[in-house]
Amino acid sequence: MKSKSRLIHVLLAIIVVLVTAVGCSKKVEGNTYENNGGVVRIEFKSGGKAYLSAGPATTNCTYTESDKTVTLMCVGDKTVFTVDDDGDLNGPPDGMLTRLTKKK
Repeated sequence: MKSKSRLIHVLLAIIVVLVTAVGCSKKVEGNTYENNGGVVRIEFKSGGKAYLSAGPATTNCTYTESDKTVTLMCVGDKTVFTVDDDGDLNGPPDGMLTRLTKKK
């Protein structure tokens, strides 16, 4: 009986670790990022679709992820972001989308 109880505890521990790892992943899918003040906002959806909002205007976009890089394509314009250790996005320093923080 002790070994069965121990097995159940080990399996529960493994499940908790897996759920935590999936929940803490650095993927942008299913998340929203915005700049300071929320004037610019990007919603990353499944299937590589995204919506970029700047003020009242919203644009349909696409995106791809590779390691710590996210490439956003909107109306023929490409913006490449790096995902930092906090899970925030850092864009080109000379662009309009320099830093976007993950909305919680």
